[in-house]
Amino acid sequence: MADAYTYELWPTSSPEDIQAIIRAVYKQVLGNPHVMESERLVTAESQLCDGTISVREFVRAVAKSDFYKSRHFENCAPYRFVELNFQHILGRAPQSQAEVSEHICCCNDAGYDAEIDSYVDSNEYQEAFGENLVPFAREKSEAGRKQVVYNRNFAVNRGPAQVSSAVTKSQLVYAVATNSTNKISTAAASAGSITEKRFKIKTTAAKFDSPRRVSFNEYIVSATKMTPQIQRIQRSGAKIVSITEIK
Repeated sequence: MADAYTYELWPTSSPEDIQAIIRAVYKQVLGNPHVMESERLVTAESQLCDGTISVREFVRAVAKSDFYKSRHFENCAPYRFVELNFQHILGRAPQSQAEVSEHICCCNDAGYDAEIDSYVDSNEYQEAFGENLVPFAREKSEAGRKQVVYNRNFAVNRGPAQVSSAVTKSQLVYAVATNSTNKISTAAASAGSITEKRFKIKTTAAKFDSPRRVSFNEYIVSATKMTPQIQRIQRSGAKIVSITEIK
């Protein structure tokens, strides 16, 4: 263990150390849930214990598990799923609309596993955690990271007592879409008093539109209406090509 808040696997790690690492990965990646014995990834745990896989590969296995998928993908809005992936795997909140849009498009186009891989295989993950450090909430200043991200971290992660799956709606959709800061106080604040930015969502044609010659559709939505629109697009069978702000 590197310190009181981080866990790292070493060649000299004892069986007790490895069990602490396993518990830390479950807590961080799954969002502080209660994991029953029947829900544990027995095979992946054994591979970590015998050195067949690294902590990074164990993180990948946990994030691709049915446990994670059912709670954070199938039961959450698309925006919430992406912001939780950032928090659980990279230890931070998303910092821009472009970043969120890229991951929504990745999931919509390449699928769930590819979306998870995009975090675990990223240069950012490797630089922050390497192969054998358990991901953690990166709340300290880092070069090149926007200051506004730290405020957003608290909107997504409200402390050790919070269970991520208890919140299914996005906590950041308005702040990220409008590039504004989060107010940690009360939720209903003054979004209506600010002129909402609008966004253009470009998609492929839905399945039931396939006979038509037009191969792309575009939707203009406000920041607060983006998540419901994305859900409607996904239900229609269309794929999101891009999400851009209307200047």
